[in-house]
Amino acid sequence: MRDVDRAIADIATIRGQIAAGTLFRGFGPLVTAATGGLALLLAAAQSVWPGTLAAGPGAYFTAWIALAVICAALVGVEMWFLSRRHHRGLALAMMGNAVEHFLPAGAAGAAVMFVLHRFAPDTLWMLPGIWQVLLALALCSAARMLPPPALLVGAWYLAAGLIVLALAGTERSLDPWMMGLPFAVGQGLMALILKRAGGGDHAAR
Repeated sequence: MRDVDRAIADIATIRGQIAAGTLFRGFGPLVTAATGGLALLLAAAQSVWPGTLAAGPGAYFTAWIALAVICAALVGVEMWFLSRRHHRGLALAMMGNAVEHFLPAGAAGAAVMFVLHRFAPDTLWMLPGIWQVLLALALCSAARMLPPPALLVGAWYLAAGLIVLALAGTERSLDPWMMGLPFAVGQGLMALILKRAGGGDHAAR
C-alpha cells in the first residue's frame, strides 16, 4: 500500500512539474478584452453618475469589487472549458497552477483594502495604484506559464500603478479613470498577445 501511495504521490508531483513548465491555454483573447471593456464602461458610468456609483470610497470600491467578481467568474468559466479542451488530462493541474500565481495578489489586495479602510481611511486613494502594482507582480510571477510578451503587460501595470499613485497623491481623490484606463489598456494588450500567441480557441493542441 505504501508503494502505491508513493507512486500516486510521484505521479502527482510529475504532473505538477509538467503543468508548471507548460504554456497555459486557459486564457482566451475575447474574454480578456471584454474584462478591459467592462472596466472602461464602469469608469464612464462612475463619471456620468458619480452621486450613485462614486459618492464616496464605499460606493466607489463596491462597484469595482462587484466588477472584479464578474470578471473573475467570466475568466474562470472560460478557463475551465479551454483548459479541458487544450490540456485534457492536465487541465486541473494547469488551472491549479494558474490560480496559485494569481490568488496571492488578489488576497493581498483584499487585505490592503481592509487595513486601509479600518485604520487609515484617508489613504484609500492609494488603493487603485496598489492594486495595479500587485497585478504586475502576479503577471511577473506567472510569466513561465504565459506567452513571453505578457511581461510587457506586467511592466505596463507596474508603470501605470506608480503613475496613478503619483497623480492621485496630488489631490488625494478617487478618480474612476485611474482604475478604468489602466485596466482597459492592460487587458487589451494582453488580449492582443494571447491572440498573436494562438491562445484561447485558436491554441494549438
